[in-house]
Amino acid sequence: MWKELRRDKRVRNIMTALAVIGSALLQTYVIQAFIRPAGLLSGGFTGIAILIDRITSLFGFNISTSMGMIVLNIPVAWACSKSISRRFTFFSLLQVLLASTFLRVFHFTPIFDDGILNVIYGGVLYGFAIVLALRGNASTGGTDFIALYVSNKTGNSIWTHVFVGNVILLCIFGAIFGWDYAGYSILFQFVSTKVISTFHHRYERVTLQITTVKGPELAGKYVEDFRHGISCVDAVGGYSRKKMYLLHTVVSSYEVEDIIALFHEVDDQVIVNMFKTQQFYGRFYRAPME
Repeated sequence: MWKELRRDKRVRNIMTALAVIGSALLQTYVIQAFIRPAGLLSGGFTGIAILIDRITSLFGFNISTSMGMIVLNIPVAWACSKSISRRFTFFSLLQVLLASTFLRVFHFTPIFDDGILNVIYGGVLYGFAIVLALRGNASTGGTDFIALYVSNKTGNSIWTHVFVGNVILLCIFGAIFGWDYAGYSILFQFVSTKVISTFHHRYERVTLQITTVKGPELAGKYVEDFRHGISCVDAVGGYSRKKMYLLHTVVSSYEVEDIIALFHEVDDQVIVNMFKTQQFYGRFYRAPME
C-alpha cells in the first residue's frame, strides 16, 4: 500500500515539495541563526555566495547571498540535468529559489554567543537540511549537483571529496578574513558532511539473505518489481526439517524497506538477514534519480 502511494506521481511530487520547503527553511534558519552571527562560511555554492557577498561589501557594493545562490546554481543545474532527471533538477532549483527567497523574507535571531556551539549545532542542522532534500529526491543545488552527477556515473559516494573541495574554499576565506573564522568554518563543514554521510545511503549496497517456503513465488514477484538478480537454492529447515528455499540478492540500501515489504506480502513468515556489502563486482542496476 505504502509503495503504491509512493509510486503515485502526485503523492511523490507533494512529498518532494514538502521536503524541499522544509530543507530551504531549515537552511535559511542555519544561515541566519548560526553562520552569519559566528562569521562562518558554509561549503558549496551557498558558501561561495556568502563569500562573494562579504568580499563585494569590502569594495562598497553588494552582491547578495540570495542572488549569488541563484546565479551560481543555474549553469551547473543545466550542465548536470542530462545525467540527473529534469524532475530532480526542477525540485533542486526550487529549493535554491525558496532558500534565496526565505533569506530575504525571514529574519531569525541568533541563539548562542559561543562559536563552538554555533559550529556544532549549526553544522548538524545544516547537514540535516541537505539530507532532507536528498531524502525527498531533490538537493540543495550547487556541489550537490556535482556530487550526485559523479556518484551516478561511478556508483560511489564522493561526499568526502566534496569536503576536501570545501576546505580549499575555506582556506581562501581564511586568507582574507582571518584563520580563526576559517578554522571554525572547516569544523562546521566537517560536522555537516558527517551528518550527510551518516543519513544518506543511496550509494551503499547491502546483501539480503532470505529464508522462505515460497522461494520461486517470492523470487518471481521480486524480479517483476525490482530489476535485480536473485539466486534461489533448495534448503532444509534445521528445526522443522521442512523444505525451505534460501535466496540471495544485492540491492541499494534505499530500496530495502520496499523490498522487505514485498517479501512480507508474499510470505508473512519470511526471514530476512541483511548485512553490508563491502565490495561488489559485476553488473548492478541502480534506479535513476527521478
